[in-house]
Amino acid sequence: MAFDAPSNTHRVLAADFYTTSYRIVGKVMVPNTGIMGLINDLTTSFVEILDARTARVHMPSKLVDHYEVVRVVKSQIFAIALARREDIGPLALTRGGYVRMVEYPVRITTPVYEMQGSLEWAGRFDFSNIMVQSNRDFVPIYGAALTAILIPTLKAESDAMLFNRRHVDLLALTNQRLDD
Repeated sequence: MAFDAPSNTHRVLAADFYTTSYRIVGKVMVPNTGIMGLINDLTTSFVEILDARTARVHMPSKLVDHYEVVRVVKSQIFAIALARREDIGPLALTRGGYVRMVEYPVRITTPVYEMQGSLEWAGRFDFSNIMVQSNRDFVPIYGAALTAILIPTLKAESDAMLFNRRHVDLLALTNQRLDD
């Protein structure tokens, strides 16, 4: 599907994609299920990023290339930053149904990035359930901040972010942090 001809069932959405070595800023054509539906779709293992600008993680402000289309393997994406909460998708999809949500302030680490934000979860916080529930690999956090571990100059803040739970090393509740 061409970038300049979105259909009635698709819309163009701006997003920042973070992989091990690159930051990719571009646009994706998302269905009515939003980026959550696109990125967690099990029938495809890649995502096409349109009007993509790439930068190496260790030099985040220096653009390397500009492409009409870049294809990225979903499993290699660590996080996706979005401008608005609504860009993630319909509430029924992002929350897994119509239930009362509890906000949990969390800190998430991966081998490359650290993220902080609010994880919305139905009921009591259950790490094992968050990490294995359903078949979705990407989980939303809100009011998010991302920092590269070895390159602290790479920082991103976003109203909404998706993190790839397959890359998570640590997920901690920030209200359980002890001050020594």
